[in-house]
Amino acid sequence: MKVDIRTYSEGDLEDLLLTWERATKLAHPFLTESFLEKEKYNIPNLYLPNADTWVLVISERVVGFIALIGNEVGALFVDPEYHRKGFGKLLMDKAQGLHNRLEVEVFKENSLGRDFYQRYGFIVQQQKIHKETGCQLLRLFYTP
Repeated sequence: MKVDIRTYSEGDLEDLLLTWERATKLAHPFLTESFLEKEKYNIPNLYLPNADTWVLVISERVVGFIALIGNEVGALFVDPEYHRKGFGKLLMDKAQGLHNRLEVEVFKENSLGRDFYQRYGFIVQQQKIHKETGCQLLRLFYTP
């Protein structure tokens, strides 16, 4: 199995969105369909143009990605088929190698994400309400 991490290109969008959809349904069952539809539109039109995005490619297919805005992790998603195989850690290691100190926000109800970030070494620094959803949001920091 050939694994590669490289910068995102427009040709990756279809696979990236499929990865996002599959992972989001698993990690965020508490989010509404209308919110998710808006986010699906925002990914190529707002988020990707303003982030440094790296994709995880296996057998010529994007199966994960991490989007960075400076040292903030704006998104980290891996197709559920590839969960618990170290691929999320590979993407986070890439981000950590670029920025050393990292920040991320994760929904409190997203136990998959919270568990991943805790295992990686992130520490909760702040809790607030996400305005658009009314859900609890945790702000995490990582310093090696």
